[in-house]
Amino acid sequence: MLNIQLAGKYATAIFEIAQDEKNLDGYEKDLAKVREDVFSIPEAVKFFQNPLVPNKAKKDLLTKALGKEISKTAMNFLLLLVDKKRIGVFNEIYDIFTSLKNKAQGILVADVTSAFPLSDTQEKALTKKLTELTEHKVQIRKHDDPSILGGLVLKIGDKRIDGSAAGRLNGLKNSMLVQG
Repeated sequence: MLNIQLAGKYATAIFEIAQDEKNLDGYEKDLAKVREDVFSIPEAVKFFQNPLVPNKAKKDLLTKALGKEISKTAMNFLLLLVDKKRIGVFNEIYDIFTSLKNKAQGILVADVTSAFPLSDTQEKALTKKLTELTEHKVQIRKHDDPSILGGLVLKIGDKRIDGSAAGRLNGLKNSMLVQG
């Protein structure tokens, strides 16, 4: 719980800087690059969370890995996280920053689970339809789950729509049990 609160404070701070500079998308791109190149690697996460690893080693790795790829302000933010021993909660900071950015820009995130990867055409059509229905910009986060057999499971905010084959079969099974 404490880590989430701390992550929220740092995410809010970088969000406010990005907002003041009118560069929310630029900061999101920089932070996404950090997440993709460093914090999506389990060994790197362990390295940054290890209190026995000196801060200098952590800073050197970040600077060498990302120094020319992200803005100076984003790099300074990462180095501050190392100094304050908060770099271990970077993924949480990124998630909260992204939520704040999406809210500020009126973007809804739709988690779409399908049995097979969506084609670009399917994704564009789904994004267009969801944008029309919600009257908001929609960003799709794709997930693959072969266990749903076919169709889609859609989650936007606290709403969940199960249009999967597995969900329909389960519903049919439940209705047969109730009747029988």
